[in-house]
Amino acid sequence: MRALPALAITALVVAIAISAGLVMEWAAHPGPSGEFAHCRTSARLAPRLYSGPPPTCIDPRRGYQGTVETSKGRISFVFLVGSAPRTVNNFVVLAVNGYFDGLDFFKVDDFRVQSGDPQNDGRGGPGYSLPDEKPAAGSEKWTAGSIGMARFQPGGLSGSEFFITRTAWPGGDPTTTYNHFATVTSGFDIVSQLTPSDRVLRVEIKSSPR
Repeated sequence: MRALPALAITALVVAIAISAGLVMEWAAHPGPSGEFAHCRTSARLAPRLYSGPPPTCIDPRRGYQGTVETSKGRISFVFLVGSAPRTVNNFVVLAVNGYFDGLDFFKVDDFRVQSGDPQNDGRGGPGYSLPDEKPAAGSEKWTAGSIGMARFQPGGLSGSEFFITRTAWPGGDPTTTYNHFATVTSGFDIVSQLTPSDRVLRVEIKSSPR
């Protein structure tokens, strides 16, 4: 019977620690404003951890552009809403809620740079995976500057880890789905300069009529 008070104290300490972490996260990232004020995540379970993918926020009738400000410079890109709407919506919601701010480019090689993991080791994430979104056969081209979602081995697509290709996909376009959801439009020279010591400072999102 004496174990019960100890368990209760432990649970209380854990709850307080989680609550403190959530308060600190909110203070650092108080939430979106302006045209993206309605873009909210699902229920927050812990810092950068959610109960599921976010509700729909984007308008499929509009176009969306983003800019990742890194410790090396700015990388701008256009979202492929038509071919990966759920992935675009997920990235937009996480971005405007400050999810990516401060995260490292923990994986860098000749082919790609990768970020989006709160643990900065390829094993973390927002607590959920994304469904596959694959365009019509033959229409997907993974050229340099393509942006997609990392896939766990084994398992599904990460809900937050994204990569930017530095070259065309080695050996030809992949048969495995990585949800190609955006393409770099400027700052490709920055992509080529990134190292594991670099990080995401912030991500800006804007929309425009299609």
